[in-house]
Amino acid sequence: MTDLKTTAGKIEDLSSKLTESRAPQGEVPAARSAIEALFDAGSFVETDALARHRSTEFGREHIRPYTDGVVTGFGTVDGRKVCAYAQDASLFDGTMGEVYGEKVTKLYDLAIKTGVPIVALVASDKPRAQEGIVSSAMQARILARATTASGLIPQVTAVYADSKEASLVAALSDVVIAPDGDLQAHGEHEVNVAKRVLSYLPSNNRAAAPRTEATIVSGSVEDNISEADHALDVLVGDDGAVDLADVVTATCEDVFELGAQVRGVFTGFGRVEGRTVGIIANRDSFDAEAAAKAARFIRLCDAFNTPIIEFVDTPALDVEKAALAKLVHAYSAASVGKISVIVRRAHGTGYIAFGSKELGADLSYAWPTAEIAVADAPALAAELELSEEEAAAYLTPYQAAERGLVDSVITPAATRGSLIEGLRLLDRKIIPTLPKKHGNIVL
Repeated sequence: MTDLKTTAGKIEDLSSKLTESRAPQGEVPAARSAIEALFDAGSFVETDALARHRSTEFGREHIRPYTDGVVTGFGTVDGRKVCAYAQDASLFDGTMGEVYGEKVTKLYDLAIKTGVPIVALVASDKPRAQEGIVSSAMQARILARATTASGLIPQVTAVYADSKEASLVAALSDVVIAPDGDLQAHGEHEVNVAKRVLSYLPSNNRAAAPRTEATIVSGSVEDNISEADHALDVLVGDDGAVDLADVVTATCEDVFELGAQVRGVFTGFGRVEGRTVGIIANRDSFDAEAAAKAARFIRLCDAFNTPIIEFVDTPALDVEKAALAKLVHAYSAASVGKISVIVRRAHGTGYIAFGSKELGADLSYAWPTAEIAVADAPALAAELELSEEEAAAYLTPYQAAERGLVDSVITPAATRGSLIEGLRLLDRKIIPTLPKKHGNIVL
C-alpha cells in the first residue's frame, strides 16, 4: 500500500493517477492514439490530465474518470508548436460536460495567447444531459472562443462522424476534415490531412507561412523557361478546349485541393518557389455553391497572409446575384497579393468576378489565347449586328492590354516565371485602409 506521508509515496501515487488517466477504461482510447499520431514523437504535453467532473446527480459522483472525456494539450507538428484536443468517445459517450468544456476553453485561451494553431478531433458537440444547462453553456463558451480565434490562429477540425454538421465548432473552423466525403479536404487519413493542412499555414496572422526548400531562380523570366514550361504552349487546343487543372499542376508545386465535393471551382494550396499560395481555378459547372466556396477560401487566405493566384477560363456567369456578391466582396476586400492568369475566356461577369484588375488583382496576365470581352462571339455578333468572325476580333486580349486592364500578354511558357517575379514583388504589398469596423459581406 502506498504511504502518502512520504515523498516517494506521493510520487508513486501521482504516477498511478497519470497511468489511470491515460487508460481510464483499462486500455488506451482512440482519442489519445490520434493525438499522439498528430504530434511529433515525444513532443505532446498533456494539460488537465487529472481533471474530473464535479457532478453529483444521477449517480455521477461514483463515476469520475480522469480527463472527463477529452484529451487536451500541446506539442510540435513538424517542429512547429500546435495545440490540440481529442474527444474520447469511450467516456460518457463523448458528450460534453462542464469540466470538458473548461478544458477546451483553457486550451483555446492558451493557443490564442501564444499564437499557435489549434486542431480538434471530435465527433459531436452533444451536451451531457446529466449535468444540465451548464453543458450547453460550455458549448457556447467554446464557440465564443472559436470566434475570437478566427483570423488570429488557424483552426483545423477533423470530424469523426457521419457529417461535419455534427459539430458547430467544425462549422466555425478554417478547414474541416471528415471521413465520409462531405468534407473540405480528402484522400488521406484525417490526422495526416490535418498535418498537411498545417504545413501550408502560418502559426498565426502575423507569422509567415512555412516555406519549403526550392531552387531560387535568377535572371529574366525568358532565361528560365524550361522544357516543362514549353509544354504549356500546347495546353489550349485550337478549338479552345483547356483543362485548368493541367495549368495549375504545371505552374505550382505540391498542390493540395480543399473542398473537392463542390465541383464548380477548384480551391486549394500549392507552392511557387517554396512559397505557400492559394489557388483558385473555375470550372464550367460554377454555381452559387461554388461562389460561396471560393469566397470562403479567399477569406482564409487573406486572414493568414497567403497570396492568391486565379487561373481564369470563365464565360459570363449565370449565377444568382447574392451568391456572386459573396465572391466579389471577398476578393475585392482581400489585402493579400492577388494575381490572375487569364488562360482563355473572361467574359462579362466572369471577367469581373475572376481576378479583374478593377476588382483588385495586383497583377493580371493574359495568354494570347485569352478572350476578354463583355460577351462571347455569338452574343456580341447579335448585339452589334456583326458576323461571328467580325465579332471575334473584339475578343482578343490586346484591347484589354491597350487599356491597361491586363498588365501583360505572356506566352504560356512564361507563366511560372511571371508568377515567381510577381509573388516576389507582392511580398512587400502594403494597402492603407479606411477606418471602419468591418465590411458587410453578403452571407
